[in-house]
Amino acid sequence: MAEPGIAEPAGAPGELRRFLLEAQSLRGNLVRLGPAWQALRTLRSYPPAVEALLGEAVTAVVLLAATLKFSGTLTLQLAGDGRVRLLVAQCTDAFGFRAVAHHDLGHDEWVDFPALVGSGQLAVTVASDESGAQYQGIVPLTGAGLGDCLEHYFASSEQLPTRIRLAADAAHAGGMLLQKLPGHGPQGESADAGIQQAWEDLQRGVGALPRAVLLGADAEAVVRAVLGEHECRLFGATPVRFACRCGAARVAGLVRALGIEEARAALQESGSLTVTCEFCGREYRYDAIDVEQLFAAAPPAPARTQ
Repeated sequence: MAEPGIAEPAGAPGELRRFLLEAQSLRGNLVRLGPAWQALRTLRSYPPAVEALLGEAVTAVVLLAATLKFSGTLTLQLAGDGRVRLLVAQCTDAFGFRAVAHHDLGHDEWVDFPALVGSGQLAVTVASDESGAQYQGIVPLTGAGLGDCLEHYFASSEQLPTRIRLAADAAHAGGMLLQKLPGHGPQGESADAGIQQAWEDLQRGVGALPRAVLLGADAEAVVRAVLGEHECRLFGATPVRFACRCGAARVAGLVRALGIEEARAALQESGSLTVTCEFCGREYRYDAIDVEQLFAAAPPAPARTQ
């Protein structure tokens, strides 16, 4: 069932698979996006380099949202002075994601990650639905890719040894997150050595994982390729969907925040007030009657969608 206010496209979703090496205190998440990623791609045309980065960001925000312990939203934001000025990806605890990128790259241009993002920051923001509290961690955009930046984030903000592998093409986006958990599992010098050996094995496994396997093989084959002979518990699939959170109530709040004078001025200029969702492109249009009702004491009339 879709979340309230979320537009959900038809078609099979992507999936999240969690796995756990209980004896070694290691855990991982695997995300595979097919039609869900393609649904987002249909909204805008991006150059291949930007599209690949956007696909990695979408995969990453789902991987990170899988670590949430409460109802809320996780937002990943890249802002720099490179060819991609701003990229925002969001995912809820129910695994509905959306994303958008602003860039000045020509369609036939290809540049690497440092040139795409330039000098800037990666911000990870977690917002709780229940308390309204927010937590934000910020790290510089350094390294050869988005995975490097996120590993730096976990090392500096969460103090969790983490390895992340991301990939995306026109048809699929996918990624894996591995983490070494503190204070769990068997104790003692021998146990510690076993945990460290397993951690090194998994890091080598994810580093050597062929891109085609990460994107195209079934989940069990991907996990086995990384874990080798290590035993793990692989949990069932959790659906992941492209889902924009815009809606009439949210947009009405934005219009009210403008103030009635600015809303009336927009009406005089063009005859209607139109708000377009930056993520999905959906239009919410208000005429003069809608605007007056919106600011009246009575419950506001919903905007007409186009």
